[in-house]
Amino acid sequence: MAGVVEQRSIDVVPDAERHGTAFSQFTLWLGANLQITAVVTGALAVVFGANAFWSVLGLLLGNLLGGAVMALHSAQGPRLGLPQMISSRAQFGVRGAVVPLALVIIMYIGFFASGTVLAGQAVGHLTHLGDTTGIIAFGAITAFAAAVGYRLIHALGRIAGLVCAVAFVYLGVRLLERADLAALLHDRAFDFPVFLLAVSLSASWQLAFGPYVADYSRYLPRRTSARATFWWTLSGSVLGSQWSMTFGALAAAAAPAAFVGHEVSYIVGLGGVGLMASVLYFVIALGKLTINVLNTYGSFMSMVTSVSGFRGQRTLSPRGRSLYFAGIMVVGTAVALLGKTSFLTSFKDFLLFLLTFFTPWSAINLVDYYLISKERYDIPALSDPAGRYGAWNGKALLVYGVGLIAQLPFLVTHFYTGPLVAPLGGADVSWMVGLVVPAALYWLAARRDTDRIPAADTGAVPTAEAAPRP
Repeated sequence: MAGVVEQRSIDVVPDAERHGTAFSQFTLWLGANLQITAVVTGALAVVFGANAFWSVLGLLLGNLLGGAVMALHSAQGPRLGLPQMISSRAQFGVRGAVVPLALVIIMYIGFFASGTVLAGQAVGHLTHLGDTTGIIAFGAITAFAAAVGYRLIHALGRIAGLVCAVAFVYLGVRLLERADLAALLHDRAFDFPVFLLAVSLSASWQLAFGPYVADYSRYLPRRTSARATFWWTLSGSVLGSQWSMTFGALAAAAAPAAFVGHEVSYIVGLGGVGLMASVLYFVIALGKLTINVLNTYGSFMSMVTSVSGFRGQRTLSPRGRSLYFAGIMVVGTAVALLGKTSFLTSFKDFLLFLLTFFTPWSAINLVDYYLISKERYDIPALSDPAGRYGAWNGKALLVYGVGLIAQLPFLVTHFYTGPLVAPLGGADVSWMVGLVVPAALYWLAARRDTDRIPAADTGAVPTAEAAPRP
């Protein structure tokens, strides 16, 4: 079992332990996106007012834009050999990185909970034990798989990608047997605000992967091409998400009353009854297991990164690792049980509100890594509050705060709407502001701060860590 369960947490992956090819990113992110929550995300574009034609195009545009940002983060993994959020210490300071990290942890718990609601319904139907029992059982299985770690996560991605692709082809055929595709796409009246909502929904879906995407590319060999990592990540994530979201948009347009609020039962009903229904419930649970394991694993990495910034700890005992995962499971499952009755509206608001916090972080991280540091980080200093990056970087934290505030006038959620939304016809452009404003401000603030930039790459793993762990 020691050879299967991952031994590392937030420490650097030595070259001797690196393995795989960039293609592994395609299979992982394809499998992670061919799942029911992505279907619901696509359906939301139609539920909130867009027609099917412009929903599909808006979702595609958002997936491409958000996916490109997400894939740029993925390309950092082979170069640094570190989890994604550790690199935030180079911008915010070893302890200052806890500010975006705290928000990342909330995001993962939210995604864990929302995914568990839908998967729990599938497990409950499959086992005939009901939604509540299904949610609890699914949460426990997710935590166990995440605790096993990196190799199992990629294996799940490969299996889910194949199984779910076959299932979605079958479901697509069944949907088109019930609905006239030409009729669904006939209405092409353009409404800019709801089109932009579709773009924002899919862009937020992709951008939300940014804080953990490099966690799953960090074991790739250091020589792995950044270009290959970028394109395989982008293609897998965009293909999987667009496939799922298009299905959701068409399903919601074809039968809004039957689909909305009954997403799992509607999808299974398309496939048939008896054995086929059981197979589809299993497929739904498998798809959600893949992405929920990513969310649980990412939450674990973020928690350890937060704690280690103050305690200096980079490795965990098996017992400590298990306690982290158990805590994530308990909290995420509790949130799922509390929120299962108002899932659709809550999930839409959750997705759009996430953009407020993670677009500024993405902008700062990418500008620093690619434009200012030029892919050169002092890896040992990322664990030293007295080192090159310091404990707190006030300039970066200020820019992050300004990036948050700059979005508020343009933000649209169920509980808050900014004052500049109405002049734009109700369109939510906050995520665009959240990318552009902090990117420009951070570049202006940090471009002359050369003391933080090492003269050469100091990412080599110390000799003491070079041997593989048992």
